[in-house]
Amino acid sequence: MKTSLLEGKKPAKFDKHIIGNLLLDVAPADEVRQEALIVGVRNEDGEIYRLIGASTHNSFMNAVEELFDLELVDELQDTDEPVEGCDAIFSEQ
Repeated sequence: MKTSLLEGKKPAKFDKHIIGNLLLDVAPADEVRQEALIVGVRNEDGEIYRLIGASTHNSFMNAVEELFDLELVDELQDTDEPVEGCDAIFSEQ
């Protein structure tokens, strides 16, 4: 899986836990967006500041499970439609 911090966006206070729990390769945002499935992570200001790209459904589900384990909420769990270019968007709610 690949990840990128979005320029000009402040990382959430829980960001170090994401990095600690998921095996992620840092890549430019354009490269991350080319992956098959995209997870966005919102900061406390409600902005998506991190993208996580998964090339397979399996790795996407692994990322989703890890983010749920961090007690984050998927805003899109009740819809199949992408929002803001993301297949899942996690935040503290």
